[in-house]
Amino acid sequence: GTLEKIRLCFIKKLLPDWEDRRKYHEEFASSTSFHGVHNIVHRQSKARRVLWLLVVAGCLATAVWQICSRFIYYFSWPTTTTMVVQYVEKVKFPAVTFCNLNRFQAHAVSNLKVIFLIWNTVSAILQKFATEDKYSQELNDFLLGNQNFSIKDFTRKNGFYLNSSTLLECDFFGKPCYPQDFEHVFTEYGNCFTFNHNDLSARRVSLSGRGLHLLFDVQQDKFTDEPALGYTDAGITFVVHSPQELPHFDGLGLLTPVGTHAQVAIRQLKSIIQEYPWGECKPDIKLQYHKTYSTNGCLLECKARYIQDWCGCLPFILPGNGTECDLLKFYKCVYPAVYNIEIKGLCTVGTHNSTCPAPCEETDYPTTVTYSNFGGEKAIKYFSTKLKKSSEYIRQNLVRIEIKYHDLSYKITQQKKALTISELLADVGGQLGLFCGASMITIIELLEYIFTNFCWMCIFLLLKAPEMPQWNNPSQNQPMQKGKKRRIQEC
Repeated sequence: GTLEKIRLCFIKKLLPDWEDRRKYHEEFASSTSFHGVHNIVHRQSKARRVLWLLVVAGCLATAVWQICSRFIYYFSWPTTTTMVVQYVEKVKFPAVTFCNLNRFQAHAVSNLKVIFLIWNTVSAILQKFATEDKYSQELNDFLLGNQNFSIKDFTRKNGFYLNSSTLLECDFFGKPCYPQDFEHVFTEYGNCFTFNHNDLSARRVSLSGRGLHLLFDVQQDKFTDEPALGYTDAGITFVVHSPQELPHFDGLGLLTPVGTHAQVAIRQLKSIIQEYPWGECKPDIKLQYHKTYSTNGCLLECKARYIQDWCGCLPFILPGNGTECDLLKFYKCVYPAVYNIEIKGLCTVGTHNSTCPAPCEETDYPTTVTYSNFGGEKAIKYFSTKLKKSSEYIRQNLVRIEIKYHDLSYKITQQKKALTISELLADVGGQLGLFCGASMITIIELLEYIFTNFCWMCIFLLLKAPEMPQWNNPSQNQPMQKGKKRRIQEC
């Protein structure tokens, strides 16, 4: 009895009768802000009702189609690229790293061929290089006899050096500069020197057409490579890069042969890339030994981690604080480890799911280089007298380099989202308003209407559904079956 009273109370309170439900539907059709619905209900002519039903259904279908297409376009993660040229009064001067194409001094050791092969094994960490088998026995003999040999100390001591004899002139925007203004760094070219290194104060320039003027003496008689190993050039190679990044020569270095005057005009290009899934960058990636993220710095740190784990030491040309690898570990472990990293693709670059994705912000310095022969007859005589060298020596050893800004401007290449969240909502609202006259209030009205009818349906099914016969009770089923047979016979 108590359950029956509760059921009747629910029916009376929560489930209105048919007439009240009909009035509710009519009131909704008359008062809703969804355009065209009241014409379907209140038109006297059935033909007009059908016409308005087709109009409303067609407009609704068109709106749904347009909205779905906008969502599909949004989830394709489209982007647009804009380029802006910004003119300024002052612009930061980049870092420039200079190296001698001749890596070692000729008088350093009796067998330079072995030193070059060892350095190629060491620098294979930075660039791909394959050691020829015909020199393997020569290398093994040298390693067994010189186990305490340090290629780092040897390179720093007997590689290219920068002093008043190799840097004859240095001028930065009218002010003299000196070898002390250059920072030493190891690259695949051995000893290299960076002007305007990150540790120095940022240098800003205010005039285009002037910049860094340098005059080098490569001293071919002291520094020589081995032509049999493919090193046939003499001169200076350099790369222009951001002061916060390490120099990267692979495919980016500019070569200036001896007896040449190189004039380099640089521009500054900033690139801004969207994060995944619109672009390929990840803004939360940080490097341990570099302040600014770059793919080259990330790649070096990735190789350093794997080599540290496999060999228990760290090559001196990689960033980190591990124990320095000796020559035997370089040859027996480090070089095979680098080959293994390359083959298995353990340190990848580029896409968002690679080890080193593209940086979200990057500054490049595109260059335009023009060359001319160094000096005229008077200049040759002047330097011959000044340096007390022959004119042939001047032509075979001196290199002049001028690096300057093309103009005081920089380009910003920015990748932007082609469709943002606010623009997507505006497109959806525009389609609903154009075809249905609907808004967010209309959507809430429809949701309320659907929810109310859904609740009524649930209450009806739970409280007014007929009771199912108890088929599992045989004692009750038998009298019912006998009664059915008796009624059938009477009929």
